[in-house]
Amino acid sequence: MRHPPDSLSWSYLRTVIGVCAGVAVVIVGGFTGHVRVARAEAVDCAVVKCVALTFDDGPTPYTDRLLGILNDADAKATFFMIGNKVAANPAGAKRVADAGMEIGNHTWEHPNMTTIPAEDVPAQFSKANDAIKAATGQTPSLWRPAGGLTNDAVNKVAAQYGLAAILWDVIPFDWINDSNTAATRYMLMTQIKPGSVVLFHDTYSSTVDLVYQFIPVLKANGYHLVTVSQMLGPRPPGSVYGSRDNGPPANALQDIPAADIPTLPATPSPKPMANIPITDITGANSGGANNGA
Repeated sequence: MRHPPDSLSWSYLRTVIGVCAGVAVVIVGGFTGHVRVARAEAVDCAVVKCVALTFDDGPTPYTDRLLGILNDADAKATFFMIGNKVAANPAGAKRVADAGMEIGNHTWEHPNMTTIPAEDVPAQFSKANDAIKAATGQTPSLWRPAGGLTNDAVNKVAAQYGLAAILWDVIPFDWINDSNTAATRYMLMTQIKPGSVVLFHDTYSSTVDLVYQFIPVLKANGYHLVTVSQMLGPRPPGSVYGSRDNGPPANALQDIPAADIPTLPATPSPKPMANIPITDITGANSGGANNGA
């Protein structure tokens, strides 16, 4: 069999033919549905309805399942991670980042930032930032204080680390209602409105269950599930967004038929996973079943 001459012009011609063939495959596949070109959805939250779901206190054993649920729903969220948990489970934090989620700083040890000694405040930011950067390659620009507790002095230190505080306007008390997700769901139904920042914790499998069943409600109501930064845009370091409480009820959501709510898999909710205890700041543990969710 005679081979074409191995010349520069022939090599160029083969390259052109190959590119054209590849383009043809993509075009034909696009029309037939066999090839899908991934596109990042541009969402303008000033035009469409957006909600920012946020998850505190991870990474945890439930985070991966939550990531799968969000990914299947083409949803994004923001995870405020505790630094010492990230240091203990860097691979878990990296999976969150690799899934395209936003990661915020939830301090190194989850103390009440307004009552610990002033000299201990900077390390709560810096050590958490360092752990998150080492695990994910990203340095957070947002932080969330444990319990939403901050003050002007703490915010001034946060600004030095390029951090803006994000509180919330919807707090459905998932840590209180671990065995009563109907109560948590009621809070979501009555409180969520366009632009809401919702506080959850991915330390409960019951919360993951609830999110799995509630995302269809949000989508049926025309909501886009986005990160905090997608919804709010850049925040000035040292600033504080939101509050520690729910606002007045909005009652803006329409429920969906029970038949449209997906059936839960067999994932019983074990006891909440405690935060890593604080040993170097006396009396600083936030307390509570989840060490101060």
